Formats: sequence, C-alpha cells, structure tokens
Amino acid sequence: MASAPHAVVTGGAGFLGSHLCDRLLAEGYRVTAIDNLITGDVRNISHLLGNERFKFLKHDVTEYTFIDGPVDAILHFASPASPIDYLKLPIQTLKVGSLGTHKALGLAKAKNARFLLASTSEVYGDPLEHPQTETYWGNVNPVGSRGVYDEAKRFAEAMVMAYHRYHGVETRIVRIFNTYGPRMRVHDGRAIPAFISQSLRGEDVTVFGEGSQTRSVCYVDDLIDGIYRLLNSSEVDPVNIGNPDEITMDELAREIIQLTGSSSRIVHKALPEDDPKVRQPDITRARTILGWSPRVNRKEGLVKTIEYFRSVIG
Repeated sequence: MASAPHAVVTGGAGFLGSHLCDRLLAEGYRVTAIDNLITGDVRNISHLLGNERFKFLKHDVTEYTFIDGPVDAILHFASPASPIDYLKLPIQTLKVGSLGTHKALGLAKAKNARFLLASTSEVYGDPLEHPQTETYWGNVNPVGSRGVYDEAKRFAEAMVMAYHRYHGVETRIVRIFNTYGPRMRVHDGRAIPAFISQSLRGEDVTVFGEGSQTRSVCYVDDLIDGIYRLLNSSEVDPVNIGNPDEITMDELAREIIQLTGSSSRIVHKALPEDDPKVRQPDITRARTILGWSPRVNRKEGLVKTIEYFRSVIG
C-alpha cells in the first residue's frame, strides 16, 4: 500500500491551522504542523499529539525550514491574523508574509509540492466595491497601522504567483473572510470572541463606531471544507471563501447577548483607523469551481462557539 500523502501546515497550532490539521488527518494525510507559538497555542493541537501520523515542529518559518522526506502539500497559514496581534507585532507580521512565504515556497519548489497560501479579505482594504469579487484590486492604505497585515498578504500573493509563473510551482490562493468557531482565543481582539467573552462575564459589550459597519462571518468547519476543496482543485487564481450572510456589528452584538442569556449592555467606542466599513464576499467562483457554499447558519455556529468559550472562561 502506498504511504499516506504528507502535508505541512505552517501556523499549525493556530485557530485555523489546527482545524486544518484535523481535516487533513481525517482525509488520510500525514501532517507536520509548524508554529513558533507567538500567537498559536499547543492546546489547539494537544488532542493530536498521540497520533502517529501527526508531528509538531516548533519553528519560525521566516528561517530556513528542513523537512525530511517527500512532501505533497504545503499550506502556509503562519501569520498573526487579528488586529490586536499585528498592531503589537508589526515587524513579525511583515516578515512572515514576505520571508516566511518565500521560505515556504522554496520548500514547495524543492519538494515538488502543491502550495496553498492563506490570504485574506484584507487585501481588499476598505473596499469601494461591494460585495468583493476576486478581480477587485482593493483600497488599502499602505502606511496605515493595518498596512503591515494587508500589504504582507498582498506581497505574499504576488510572491506565490511569481513562483507559479517562473518556477512552475503548483499554487493555490484562498482569500479568507471573517471566520469564527472553537479555538479562537478569548483575548483575540476580533468581534466575536470579544462579544462572547464580555457577554459571558456580564461586562459591557464594546462595539466600535456606531456599529453600522458590516461583516460576513463564516463558521470554521465550512471554511476548512472550502480550503480543502481548493487544495484539491486545479484553480490557480485567488478564490474567496467566506459566508456572504452580511450583518452589522451592532446586530451581531445583540444576537450574541441574546444567545448567551446575558444582561450585558452595548457601549460604543471610537472606530479604529482604516477599519473597513463593509465586508462581504462574492463567492460565485467558489460555488462554480469548487461546488462549495457555507452550510452552517450563524445561530448554529454561534451556539457551538459560545459552548467552547464557556468551557475556557469557566
């Protein structure tokens, strides 16, 4: 019997990376997860540490990365992804998007492996097109505080396409829209973890601005399914993966307060610099090319996420 295919997941101890490891193992892969743990957490993969097809390597992917033996797929998910992280770690965010992507692509070239980049809806910036299609070039402030993340991902996409065009590396690019679910950190800084943890503690729920800005939130299982389908497709151009069900931040906060049974009240604070006013994916390409669309409705996903937060907050 042929040996199991081998996938390397950078950022494998993070929120999305750990769920991706679960899915790849369920599909029969051997998985090597790489993470330097600046935002990842070994607790996210602790349930996998006894699995003979799983290996964890504590390593910074901006440095030379050695993997023994054949590798079939490299999924580059290493990066701070929350504003609270990339505002605190701006240089590391830029380095992992540039040097880390370069090193991971070099490994893919050496191993003749398929490479999938975790890009982001943030490449669209504060969009002037709504909803956002993959052909939209974006409206990003390169010198703003969020530019360290946005431009790192835009550069990473350009690097991926260069390796595809000039070195013949098989590449895929997923543009990930807002995602939520178990294993998000309590102090992640993004809306859903903040709203849930504040509600569960009976604290005021903080909404930035007037709360009229929108997001489209996708449950993690749906997102990982879309990514797995993209990995196994032949699509080279970027593909949006996200849930187009748009909601204002004020509505989302009220929904979470209700689902937690909390008596918390909403308080408003100043909107952060360059915070996008709207965010909604056009998923026509994902539907057409991958046969993918989200299945988990928001209430169902939020209930599962709230259960997880109850268990970690205590």
